[in-house]
Amino acid sequence: MPKNRMRQSILARRRLLAGDERHAADLRAQRHLLDCPVFAAASTVAMYAPVHGEVATDLVMEAVLARGRRLVYPAVHRGHIQFRVVTSPADFTRGAYGIAEPGPHCPIQPIEEIDLIVVPGVAFDLRGHRIGYGKGYYDRALHPLEGQGRLAGLCYAFQLVEEIAGEPHDVVMDMIITDTKVVLLRD
Repeated sequence: MPKNRMRQSILARRRLLAGDERHAADLRAQRHLLDCPVFAAASTVAMYAPVHGEVATDLVMEAVLARGRRLVYPAVHRGHIQFRVVTSPADFTRGAYGIAEPGPHCPIQPIEEIDLIVVPGVAFDLRGHRIGYGKGYYDRALHPLEGQGRLAGLCYAFQLVEEIAGEPHDVVMDMIITDTKVVLLRD
């Protein structure tokens, strides 16, 4: 299926996910992430602020901050994303595309010093390919970290598909975490 058609189909299905069902799935997915050895070993974790029905990340945010680890979120700057340190929900401002992101007062975290980067997506496949919203921000930013065991896609189980036609510029995940399972693709 072409990427654009798959994107529209999965986004439509995600919009249909009901309140209680969505909340339960969000909690299961976040708990799977919290139980991963790569999360336990990470001293710096990059998360995302969910939009358009993406898996919630509030439980993970609370866990990272409660454990005294460094938490970073992406912020769009001059057509690219940079990761900035967040110490509380008060650090967020409304950024590009209406997405919450760390304000300019938050320090920049070099990407190579991030132990785990949790990536949103519209769809992921069993080889680690991802479909996003088509802007390429994560693809451009994360290529240097491919294959290092640091990139984790977070999604609902129905967003995990058999195959996505990957392109050379697409970044490949090391693991996919859903509300029903964890798929390790690389160590």
